[in-house]
Amino acid sequence: MFPDLALGKPEVRQIPLHLDNRADGDERYWHGLGLLACGLALEPIQVQPLLVTASASPLGGAAPIRAVLVAAQENLSAATPRLLLPSLEGAALQPRMSLHVAMIAHAVAHLRYSPVGQPSSALKPMGMTVVSAIEDARVERLLMRAYPGVRGWFGAHLAAEPDPSDLTFRAFMARLDRILFCTASSSSNHWVSKAQELFERTVGEHGLEDYTAFRAIASILANDLGQMRVRMDPQHYVVPSPFRDDNSYLWQHPESELGDEALALQQTGARPPPAGAGSSTSEEVSPSQPLDLVRYTYPEWDHKIERMKADWCTVIEGHFTRQGSSQSQDNMPQAALRMANLRLRHARQLDRRHSLRRQWEGDELDLNAAIEVQVSRRMDLQPDPRLFLRAGCGPRPTSLLVLMDLSESVNRQAANGLALLDVEKQAAMLLAQSATQGLDRLAIHAFSSNTRAQVNYDRVLDFGEPCTTVVADFINALQGRYSTRLGAALRHASELLLSEPEGQRTMLVITDGEPSDIDVHDRRYLIEDARQAVLVARQAGIRICCLSVDEQADDYVRHIFGWRNFSIAADPQHLPQRLAHMSARLAAGR
Repeated sequence: MFPDLALGKPEVRQIPLHLDNRADGDERYWHGLGLLACGLALEPIQVQPLLVTASASPLGGAAPIRAVLVAAQENLSAATPRLLLPSLEGAALQPRMSLHVAMIAHAVAHLRYSPVGQPSSALKPMGMTVVSAIEDARVERLLMRAYPGVRGWFGAHLAAEPDPSDLTFRAFMARLDRILFCTASSSSNHWVSKAQELFERTVGEHGLEDYTAFRAIASILANDLGQMRVRMDPQHYVVPSPFRDDNSYLWQHPESELGDEALALQQTGARPPPAGAGSSTSEEVSPSQPLDLVRYTYPEWDHKIERMKADWCTVIEGHFTRQGSSQSQDNMPQAALRMANLRLRHARQLDRRHSLRRQWEGDELDLNAAIEVQVSRRMDLQPDPRLFLRAGCGPRPTSLLVLMDLSESVNRQAANGLALLDVEKQAAMLLAQSATQGLDRLAIHAFSSNTRAQVNYDRVLDFGEPCTTVVADFINALQGRYSTRLGAALRHASELLLSEPEGQRTMLVITDGEPSDIDVHDRRYLIEDARQAVLVARQAGIRICCLSVDEQADDYVRHIFGWRNFSIAADPQHLPQRLAHMSARLAAGR
């Protein structure tokens, strides 16, 4: 007799089974499972063993096999639904029976409440898996509402809680299974908490019967995983909870209708790869990868505890590989050619460190000239009466580092169809061309981040480097990707500026949004860290300013850089002109 069969339905409350170790015991076992499935589903179901070895079973193998639910199809010999359960040979009787019962209850939930054979052509493997996980949770709740006793069956075989440091796709799915089953629990993971909030809100607003509403939140969650760059291996992924089926019942893959050959494959434990497994997915790595040169570690400010986290971020200096033919300067957009006449003015102003000697009048006595006067008098020579020093107008030693934000958001299209990245490239080319005509020393660097462990820092044009065709090609090869961990990039750029000759050291940051990264969910965290990096740099004698292309940037940019140290270009097309004007002003010390 099955344990805990308090289902609230008299017709299926108790189902006697004769379980023994005799030769005919296995046949009676499967017959009893079939009776249970028919009683729960209130319709005929064929329950058959899916022949796999014990080493591949969900109870203790390296390659677990899940149950397979096959819908009834009139064109096949199977006129009733079929449920293929892993035989679990070699497992003890009670654990084997407990898992089979949970598998049957879950499959019945799909039969009663899930739409069968939804088209999968519009979904990638990750999206299909998240939709299936949300659907599993939805139908289980519907079945538990009809038969409260099945909650214990599911709970006994729920996926274990992953280690907090495990950020694999399977770990996220296991957390999702647990948070949606254990409704009173909570999670410290932002994505899991968001999934719980969206699911419960949809239950309250639409009810559990609205499949479309839950499909919508599953698409949101799958997109978030793609933005977090969580990678999935479609060929080897299996659902974490062993009582759940492989979800093939839910989907109809293009040009792969389920027939007798597919059933034969399933009965041997072999399954075709999921749809889209061979296609490009959002979680795949782009073919252009950075070549690591040097790694640096920097601290990060935690505004909640008001402490620096030592060696928290890793900055990687590297160059992106160029694929295909790189564009030359002659192939730049016409907008850049029209701005070719813009040049930074050579900044000259009164510099107290630049003294003019042997002047007729001045603020100080020229000691060398005074000594020479005494020598001339003793030699009975006519002395030179120019004995004074005064400050002269000369070029101030200036080192300007332009730091460009190359996060994924720079790829968005502007109103004129030109991406912000293209405008930034034009501005960078303009600055590079002006390096030999205006500023004493100019550097153009770029950065993006992929969590605190990978802050990519690219030195496009370094101090003292001429603007060659190689630099122009490198600028054209820049790509927008990942996120904006501004504080770590500011600290690394400040260290490079401090190695410059003594003089005016200035940094100009070009960004299109507030600091963010996929491993940080507190909006203020990276803003406060960037502000702390700016304050430390200013104490070291570095002036840091910002040119933002975000219309909503006034609040956080002022907080990070200060009142007089930022400018906002509401129209991205004006970025090159604003950059030229602001760079000349900074070079002049204004």
